[in-house]
Amino acid sequence: MKIAMIGTGYVGLVSGVCFSDFGHEVVCVDKNPEKIAMLRRGEIPIYEPGLDDLVIKNTEAGRLSFSEDLAGAVADAAAVFIAVGTPTRRGDGHADLTYVMAAAQEIANAITGYTVIVTKSTVPVGTNRQVKQMVAKTNPNVAFDVASNPEFLREGAAIDDFMRPDRVVVGVETDRAAEVMEEIYRPLYLRDFPILTTDLETAEMIKYAANAFLATKITFINEIAALCERTGADVKRVSQGMGLDGRIGNKFLHAGPGYGGSCFPKDTRALARIGQDHGLPMQITETVIKVNDEIRRRMTEKIVDMMDGKVAGKTIAVLGVTFKPNTDDMRESPSLTIIPALIGAGAKLRVVDPQGQREGAELLPGVQWLDDAYEAVRDADAVVILTEWNEFRALDLERMSERMRVPAMADLRNIYSVKDVKQAGFLRYVSIGRPDLLPDAES
Repeated sequence: MKIAMIGTGYVGLVSGVCFSDFGHEVVCVDKNPEKIAMLRRGEIPIYEPGLDDLVIKNTEAGRLSFSEDLAGAVADAAAVFIAVGTPTRRGDGHADLTYVMAAAQEIANAITGYTVIVTKSTVPVGTNRQVKQMVAKTNPNVAFDVASNPEFLREGAAIDDFMRPDRVVVGVETDRAAEVMEEIYRPLYLRDFPILTTDLETAEMIKYAANAFLATKITFINEIAALCERTGADVKRVSQGMGLDGRIGNKFLHAGPGYGGSCFPKDTRALARIGQDHGLPMQITETVIKVNDEIRRRMTEKIVDMMDGKVAGKTIAVLGVTFKPNTDDMRESPSLTIIPALIGAGAKLRVVDPQGQREGAELLPGVQWLDDAYEAVRDADAVVILTEWNEFRALDLERMSERMRVPAMADLRNIYSVKDVKQAGFLRYVSIGRPDLLPDAES
């Protein structure tokens, strides 16, 4: 089956490459000539483990190609996927559909025979019907269907999520469109992965509801962590006790500096706006957004308090700036709140991240980038762990403390324990929702 994937961002590139690995003939389209040139050379513009190997494999097999020519890619495709960005619109929190509708307009002008136009971008409820109306108005004589096929890919584990999904959601209006989508996902049907077929609006809503729920779960445990700090409870044990309940589960119950990334922040804001537009405020989601913003500010305060309220002129090493490990994505990362606040208070920042510098160099002006954590902490007054990369999970803590001017650590991912850091020579240690090690409150 021939497929055109419009957009080679995170979702479009991963999806297009994985579809080609299913055996389909896929053309990934992007208007950026530099990006297309990179991809043709086998260079990947994003960091996603394993993606480079799949690109080379399927390009060499003749199943995968990259093009700037949307019309040429769409003309004989059985299905055209729209996988362009839907960022938060400035001023009102709505999802910005400019790129989606522009892509739909171009597709409408290019299709010549029956085509299924599939929206993979995360879009508000009702968007696919808008796409249908636009295409019908632009090209009234062509046969087509629209479908909603939201993505559920975790950055850093996207290929496995695509190949072994918890579920695939497909929203369609006709049996013919359902048959095309079934053929596209046949490898997953044959292996009995759940394929949920719904109407358009339900498919659109599933994506927002799922992301808002996961964001709520993260924010809930972060609030509990704050209460644990006041009461002396240990949030890691609380999370464990909650997660053992089969109705709750242990995923997304890890306290930290708040959620970030390309999905949760914009999707919670968009869902809140959808509710307001329909006269039914999403009160839980609106509160989640507010609390998550407060959590980030509280993290900065925690670091400053650990240093006795004085960071001006102090050197702080920061380990990790991407919003999560195994990605180079800086979008809505807690580091974009915490690091500027520390710089604004007069601190000198050294930063180490395995993949974050490419985007972070522009987003975090004024920091010194280093490749080695032990070099970053040399003569430093504190070290802060912001992202739980594997490289930071097994540090030689004694070696670190010996190199620091003041052996102090703010572990905002709860990687280590008070016992471990104390034995390694740290005099100060704070984490999330657990007892601290401080001169006047040693544990």
